[in-house]
Amino acid sequence: MQIQKRLQEGFTLIEAVIYMGILSILLVAMSSIFASIVDVQLDSTSTSSINQDGRYILSKLLYDVKSSSTIVAPVTPGVQSGTMQLTINSVNYTYSASSSGIFKVVNTSTWEANALNSYDTSISGLTFTRVGNGGSSDTIQVSFTVNSRNIERAGIVQSQSFQTTLGTQ
Repeated sequence: MQIQKRLQEGFTLIEAVIYMGILSILLVAMSSIFASIVDVQLDSTSTSSINQDGRYILSKLLYDVKSSSTIVAPVTPGVQSGTMQLTINSVNYTYSASSSGIFKVVNTSTWEANALNSYDTSISGLTFTRVGNGGSSDTIQVSFTVNSRNIERAGIVQSQSFQTTLGTQ
């Protein structure tokens, strides 16, 4: 009589438990790494949007104020206002921030409005203060804060304040 040995195929219970344990450790580690990557990407996007919008708004205001013939409002030196009005090529433009945080410029003859910030940011604390007395050296001080609309996992909202003084000539 010959005794045949049968080969067992498959895994034992201990091997399956060890495999699932190692797999779950790898999944937790990979999930943690993925969450960190997403946080860094969100932080980078927020910072980039804030800087781009702030620099664009400052450049646009500098160009428009230098191109203007008159700063119509605010009228009184030293008084802060939430709006500024310029006359450029005999057309009045009004600059203001809406309650939803959109910095807009409105052509008051056609009522055409253009947003100066992107969807990813909102503007708060916009103030215009007239510094000069008018005439050939009209100057205005502009101050505003650009806030990110992206909220990080920790609940932090990034923001950056901008301030400059602009003159017509």
